Amino acid sequence: MKIFDIAGMQAYDYNQREKNVFHKAAGYKMRVIHLGPDGAMPECAMASHVIFVCIAGEAIVTVDGDTTAVSPGQCLVTGPAVVSMKTSGGAQLLGIQISAGDPL
Repeated sequence: MKIFDIAGMQAYDYNQREKNVFHKAAGYKMRVIHLGPDGAMPECAMASHVIFVCIAGEAIVTVDGDTTAVSPGQCLVTGPAVVSMKTSGGAQLLGIQISAGDPL
């Protein structure tokens, strides 16, 4: 068992996103996503299922051309898709990628 203080984790900007991975195992990985004011995550073709949990702020997430906002306490779940994200006031999220090929 491991406990992670997600709200207290230091998070790096998108260009250093691999430093934000705090746990991974076969078939999945977890990372903190930090977007500063007017920050963005460019369009990315995800081969995995993704869960985004908003910890702080608000993020505008686009999945295969459909756009929605996520606020603290909300999560967005998507299958493999083209995903992008932006914020005006800054946001911190938990991102969980789950391999599309691993059955549960």
